[in-house]
Amino acid sequence: MQTNENQKQIAGAIIIAGVLIAGAILLKGNISGKTITGNGEFANITLAKIDKNDRTLGNTKAKVALVMYEDFQCPFCGAISGLVSDTDAIKYLKDRVPNWTPLMTGVNEYIKNGSVLYAYRDWAFLGPESVRASEAARCAGDQGKFWEYHDYLYTHQNGENEGAFADSKLKSFTKELELNSADFDKCLDESKYAQAVVDAKAEGIAAGVTGTPKGFILKNGKIVATIDGAESWTTVKPKIDNALK
Repeated sequence: MQTNENQKQIAGAIIIAGVLIAGAILLKGNISGKTITGNGEFANITLAKIDKNDRTLGNTKAKVALVMYEDFQCPFCGAISGLVSDTDAIKYLKDRVPNWTPLMTGVNEYIKNGSVLYAYRDWAFLGPESVRASEAARCAGDQGKFWEYHDYLYTHQNGENEGAFADSKLKSFTKELELNSADFDKCLDESKYAQAVVDAKAEGIAAGVTGTPKGFILKNGKIVATIDGAESWTTVKPKIDNALK
């Protein structure tokens, strides 16, 4: 059973997503010059094209791509990752959608067979530890271990801005992941990727992102569907299958 405190954290994550819209326009950052402008029902979306700066998995020549905006402190992002199995967020989702299954458990199969390119993008909106976690994951990426660090963060979520992703903790993860701690610490201490995280946030706002997780399904570079919140894989699969036709 969820404690009152855990229920408050989950409710807070939902509320913040809506409240953020009011403050989002104050964010300053650069939006990539290469963008995708949606058509029809997606006409109000301006999405940055996938490029070499994106963290991707899968076939770069796949005609279908999935772009996901996430926050490392977001409990629902952790839920869809398929990396955790018994969190309050998952219980919350399964209480409301009995057949709910994590998005990435299915997406990973499409990545493996080469039919879908997956791109992860930061949208660090839940506070300072979200921002620093995003910067830290990019620092790990300098050593070729972005995805390992990504997975480690999602399996070590513990509240929001309560120290789970304080700088000291982010640095301590390097030992478990066999990173060069000196290089990692220098990268994080110098805030090497601070602006990149700000820019990613600005790009998300331009695409209409107001909370996480938020996804965009592309076919031949055009937006054909969206993923709104922690949708079940059973709901997303038909969207991807339709794009693959």
